[in-house]
Amino acid sequence: MNKKFVVNIGRQLGSGGKEIGEKLAARLGIDFYDKELITLASKESGLCREFFEKADERASQGIIGGLFGMRFPFVGDGALPTQNCLSNDALFKVQSDVIRQLADEKSCLFVGRCADYILRDYPNCVNIFISASHSARVTRLCAALSISEEEAENMMNKEDKKRSEYYNYYSYKTWGAAATYHLCIDSSVLGIEKTIDFIEEFVKLKIK
Repeated sequence: MNKKFVVNIGRQLGSGGKEIGEKLAARLGIDFYDKELITLASKESGLCREFFEKADERASQGIIGGLFGMRFPFVGDGALPTQNCLSNDALFKVQSDVIRQLADEKSCLFVGRCADYILRDYPNCVNIFISASHSARVTRLCAALSISEEEAENMMNKEDKKRSEYYNYYSYKTWGAAATYHLCIDSSVLGIEKTIDFIEEFVKLKIK
């Protein structure tokens, strides 16, 4: 595959989406972006990384709450600005610009952050959603984080709600719905490695 292309992955917490994305990107020989986008957006805008971490995959709530519910300076500015406020929408715009810039430069794989919607006009995109059975997700989180099943379930419910609200708000589509993606796959059916095999073949066929 000599031409530029992008793979966008949406995922349920505990589905192995990040691991699948990392390994798939390595196999395809393209760059992988997940939390790295926060660092890049911070550098691009001159804003502190903490702003983007606070807003990461969260739908707009006006001005960022808590300690962030005020006006902030750009890094290096000597005084607080009097006009512009940092909303989740403003930070989403910065991160969107970074995603578009990366997609213009090279082939890459993005995890989350509405990348499939942001790059909706790009011709060579493959949009994938990775889910897993409830039990598989709980087992994976318990093993990875050394937490109880109850804690894992609470974490799953909270994170799924946050991700769906974020995606639905910015994309006007439905997070996890089959019609939103080119491929939806349950990683607990084939296991992580065979799921990667399946997606890799799908990507190559679609790009061709």
